[in-house]
Amino acid sequence: MNSRFKMGSPLLALAAAALAPAIAFAQDAATAVAPAVDAAVAAAAPAPAAPPAIDTGTTAWMLTSICLVLLMVPGLALFYAGLVRTKNVLGTMMHSFIAMAIIGVMWVVVGYAMCFGDTIGGVIGWNPAYLGLSGIDAKDGGTFTMAGVTIPHFVYIMFQGKFAIITPALIAGAFAERVKFSSYCVFILLWSLLVYCPLCHIIWGAGFLSCKNIDLAGGTVIHIAAGIAGLVAALYLGARRGYPKQTMSPNNLTMTLLGAGLLWVGWFGFNSGSTIQSGLDTGRALAMTQIAAAAGALSWVVLEGIIHKKATSLGFVSGMLAGLVAITPAANAVTPFGALMLGLIPTVICYFAVQMKNKLGYDDSLDVFGIHGVAGIVGAIGLMFFLRTEPKNIASTCADTWGGQMVYQLEGVALSIAVSGVLTLVLLFVINKVMGFRLSAEAEQAGMDHALHGEHGYGLLNLN
Repeated sequence: MNSRFKMGSPLLALAAAALAPAIAFAQDAATAVAPAVDAAVAAAAPAPAAPPAIDTGTTAWMLTSICLVLLMVPGLALFYAGLVRTKNVLGTMMHSFIAMAIIGVMWVVVGYAMCFGDTIGGVIGWNPAYLGLSGIDAKDGGTFTMAGVTIPHFVYIMFQGKFAIITPALIAGAFAERVKFSSYCVFILLWSLLVYCPLCHIIWGAGFLSCKNIDLAGGTVIHIAAGIAGLVAALYLGARRGYPKQTMSPNNLTMTLLGAGLLWVGWFGFNSGSTIQSGLDTGRALAMTQIAAAAGALSWVVLEGIIHKKATSLGFVSGMLAGLVAITPAANAVTPFGALMLGLIPTVICYFAVQMKNKLGYDDSLDVFGIHGVAGIVGAIGLMFFLRTEPKNIASTCADTWGGQMVYQLEGVALSIAVSGVLTLVLLFVINKVMGFRLSAEAEQAGMDHALHGEHGYGLLNLN
C-alpha cells in the first residue's frame, strides 16, 4: 500500500497542477456572477412602500390651528385674571401658563401614547413607539393619515397636545384665589393622566366609544370633564374666606373682555382644526362656531336686559363662552339653525345655573361648572335635535338610528361625569392629606401673588 501511494502522489500532483487554472477561472466567474444574482433578487423583491403624500393645504391649516388653540391658553389666563381680586392676578394667570409647561412635557413623555396608542380593553392606549415620541419618524415615514388626508404625524401630535393643556387649566377657575401653587401643579398632572387621557382615548382614540359618540372638539372630553371637576373641587375645598358676605368684585373687566376675544378667535382652530382637513367640513365647523358664539352672547345680553334692565360686559362674555362650549361637539354636524339654537338654548340654561349657584351658596369662583359643565352637557345631548341629514358627514352617521345615536351621546355624558367626578374627588382627598391644597388664612388674606410668587401684578402693595 505504501508503494502504491508513493507511486500515485506524483500523478495527483500533476493532475492538481493541470486543473488549477480551471478551478481559479470557475471561482472568478462565480465571484463575478454573485453581484448580478443579488441585484436580480433585489429587483424581484417588492420595494418598501413610500409614505403617503402629505396634503400641504391641510398641513398649513393644522399648523395655523395649533397656534390658534395655544392662543386660547393666554386668552383663558386673561379671562380668569380679570375676574379675580387684584392680589390674585398673577397667581390666577400662572394656573393657565404652568399648564403649558407641565402638560406640555407630560404629553410628549407619555400622554400621547396613553391617548392614541393601541387600545387596552377599550379604556386606555399604549404604544412604546409613542413614548417620548421616539418612534414617530420611523412609523409610516413620520406621517399620519385620517379620513384619507395625510399630514406630518408631529403636527397631529402637537394639535392634540394643546387640547390636553387647556383642559386642566379650565378647572382652575372653580377654585380660584384659594389653592397652593405646588398642590395645583401636582393635581393637574395627575388629573390629566388619570382623567383626561382615558376619556380622550375612549372617545377620540381607539376606545369603546370611538366613532360612536359625537364629540368633534371636546364637548364631552374637555368641557364636561372640566366642569364636573370644577364643581367637585369647589364643594370639597370650600368657599373663599369671606364668601359670600364679602364683596369680591372683578379687578379688571377690560382684561376679561380681551381674554374672551382671544378665546373666540382661538376657538376657530379648536373646532375647525378638529376636522383634520382643509375642506367642506372645516368650513362648516368654522361657520357654526361663529353662529353659536354670536347667538350665545346676544341671548345672555338680551336676557340681562329683560331681567335687570342692564346689559353687562361680563354677561356678554359668559353667553359667548356658553355658545362656544355648546357647539363644540357638533360644529361640523349641525345646520345653521341648529347652531343658532345651540347658542341660544344652552346659554339661557347656563344663565339660570349661575344664578342657582348663588342661591345654593357654593363657590365655583369663575363659573366653570355653570358654563363649561352645563353648556357641555346640553350641547352634547341637544345636538341630536339639529343634525344635518344631507349632505351626509362622518359625524352624523355614527349609529344606524337616531335613538341609537342618542344612547351613545348619553353614554359619553354619563361616562365623563362619573370618571371626572369620582377621580377628581379621590385626587383632591389624597393631595390634601399629603401636602395640603388650601392656602392658609394668612396666605389667602395676603393674596396668591405675594404669598406664593413674591410678586405683585400691578407693582402696588396692599391691594385687595
